[in-house]
Amino acid sequence: MEQKAGAQISQRAFIQSLVILFLLMIFAGVLTLVIPAGKFDRVQTDGRLVIDPNSFRFVERPDYPVWRWFIAPIEVLGADGSLTIIVIIIFLMFIGGSFAVLEKTGIIRAALGRVVARFGAQKYTLLLVISLVFMAMGAFFGIFEEIVPLVPVMIALSYSLGWDALVGLGMSILATNLGFSAAITNPFTIGIAQQLAGLPLFSGAGLRIIIFIVIYAIFAVFITRYARKIEHNPSASLIYAESVLERQKYSEINAQVADDNPRLGRAMTFFIICLVFILVVLFAGPFIPAISTLALPLVGLLFLLAGLGAGWLSGAGGKAVGKGLLDGITGILPGIPLILMAVSIKHIVLSGGIMDTILHSASEAFSQASPLAAALIMYALALGIEFFVASGSAKAFLMMPILLPLADLIGVTRQTAVLAYCFGDGFSNLAYPTNPVLLICLGLTVVSYPKWMRWTAQLWLWIILATVAFLAIAASIRFGPF
Repeated sequence: MEQKAGAQISQRAFIQSLVILFLLMIFAGVLTLVIPAGKFDRVQTDGRLVIDPNSFRFVERPDYPVWRWFIAPIEVLGADGSLTIIVIIIFLMFIGGSFAVLEKTGIIRAALGRVVARFGAQKYTLLLVISLVFMAMGAFFGIFEEIVPLVPVMIALSYSLGWDALVGLGMSILATNLGFSAAITNPFTIGIAQQLAGLPLFSGAGLRIIIFIVIYAIFAVFITRYARKIEHNPSASLIYAESVLERQKYSEINAQVADDNPRLGRAMTFFIICLVFILVVLFAGPFIPAISTLALPLVGLLFLLAGLGAGWLSGAGGKAVGKGLLDGITGILPGIPLILMAVSIKHIVLSGGIMDTILHSASEAFSQASPLAAALIMYALALGIEFFVASGSAKAFLMMPILLPLADLIGVTRQTAVLAYCFGDGFSNLAYPTNPVLLICLGLTVVSYPKWMRWTAQLWLWIILATVAFLAIAASIRFGPF
């Protein structure tokens, strides 16, 4: 039987994710029954709705019956923010279909052949450079979910160099997430949080650069150790059994394929030109609001055009292009209910009226805390809220109006509060199964969520230790200007 092109979500990975998300939906629903409903008033500040931290009050529990927990994944399609969810789903289908066309028509294999021939002898240097580039895009420009189109390419490159899908995920989306979290000028976390705090925009960059370097060093050691281990012993890969077909697919990469086929060379040139346009959109987004708003659909559309155009130029024929597109889209379809279930957890908490109560209860822990303890509580609070609210900018408008007055009272500098928020918001993005980007990226591979957490657990431990140490330094030096 012919193997389908593109990403195919394995049945085991799908079922594991489905069970985990279903249990989390039930957990969120139970919380709505045991936690009293409460509400903060929202006020307009600079055109944005923010919380009035002195306005909390308990309210009557909303009429939210148990049976609605189970239809929440459908309800989210008609709730606030549903357009974003629909865009993400269409984006995912575009990426899956485009990559499958590139694979079906031989373009991916030809491109990888050239890369392996050019850099195969320095592949660990290549690994570290690629990881640094992805991490810098997250740290400076706040790029995160827009990287998804490049994830399958990095996974294919990883297999071609003798590694596995985990290394491919590591050098792309994981590196981007670490940079997004160890932000230097990330406009979506640092920028918004500092604006709400009244701090000079992108101030405190000196310490942030040191944090970035330390986090990169930790990640570099982590990923190179694992890559070397599975290169010497492939069966040591955590996904060895699941990735047999993928290893076979990329085991014989020939650098001469494109040279022997001029059409394939033209197809690769067209695809590279499209990638340049994608990078222009990614880099321009943080500086041009109109592009920032449309960045995700623009990137998805450009990648789809890149795949279809390159497939047509390759000479493979319309039938092969169409078959690849269909394989890619159908392979991604099982990921859609997982995304809807992940988003529905926040919907359940909001429908039960308990989100503000959770925020209020957590903020009360600050009253008797020392500056360092308060900074750590802010960190923990951001980690907790991340489980329900994945968006960094949305979380800033939700949390900062509560955190900042408390920070002023306890003696924590506002810059330290921003740092704690950014740590908590970012590093958990690829740890919680409620984050759609994580589900999308795992859906592009044979990696299940439990295997992902098993692989990254040691990294997260070192990250937590490093970030706690930096918060202690920030609290002790009164990281400022204020």
